Amino acid sequence: MQEDIGEGDHTSLATISENAMGKAKLLIKDEGTIAGVELALLIFDAVDQNLKVEVLIQDGEAVKYGDVALTVTGNARAILAAERLVLNTMQRMSGIATTTSRIVQQLSTTKTKVLDTRKTTPNLRFLEKWAVKIGGGVNHRFGLYDMILIKDNHVDYAGGIVNAIVAAQNYLQEKQKNIQIEIEVRNLPELQEVMNIGGVDRILLDNFDFETLKKAVNLIDGQFITEASGGITEQNVLDYANCGVDFISMGALTHSVKSLDMSLKAII
Repeated sequence: MQEDIGEGDHTSLATISENAMGKAKLLIKDEGTIAGVELALLIFDAVDQNLKVEVLIQDGEAVKYGDVALTVTGNARAILAAERLVLNTMQRMSGIATTTSRIVQQLSTTKTKVLDTRKTTPNLRFLEKWAVKIGGGVNHRFGLYDMILIKDNHVDYAGGIVNAIVAAQNYLQEKQKNIQIEIEVRNLPELQEVMNIGGVDRILLDNFDFETLKKAVNLIDGQFITEASGGITEQNVLDYANCGVDFISMGALTHSVKSLDMSLKAII
């Protein structure tokens, strides 16, 4: 709100009387899965606790052009002060939820779940991951603090897979932290190294082709949770899932989605 309003909404202050009352509807102008309704309630309340919001469509429900998600009644200046932040967050969150929902539907015939990543808009990660959950996806780690994920650069800097895993185990023991360890592997020889030493909770199979991914899943044989990543799109996600992995992580859920079009219109 501070970013948008600054020292004041001069347009509303100039053109609308202080005590003017109004009503507006949030109009959907696209087809998809709505998200951010609960957040909109918080925004309206933060702007003016006297605003009355009637929710007509809940988070996670399918919407189409012409639907009205909610109406808001109260001080006209307050409605307009909240308008852009409500729309910006809901459009972004609904776009993410819509893409996630489509992918979840594709995977419904498999055991595979779709994960988000840390490839999020700065300062909006919690909203974008919230939208993934609304769309039926699963949240991966929120940051660098809630899981050890040993990626290729970590392995290279640590001097190899064994060194990295042993160092991670020692670190958790020393710091008395109870968080999971996941390690990324780039090929079957690296996977075999991990299988030999163990000591991890999940194995990330990065940029594997379908044939190699199937071999990797068979080799792991349920001993570790499996995750596939790298080059996975909405068009090929089902092919990856059919290789038998437990999870697929997709940065595209949050870094390149199209927002869902909607607007807030005055009801006269």
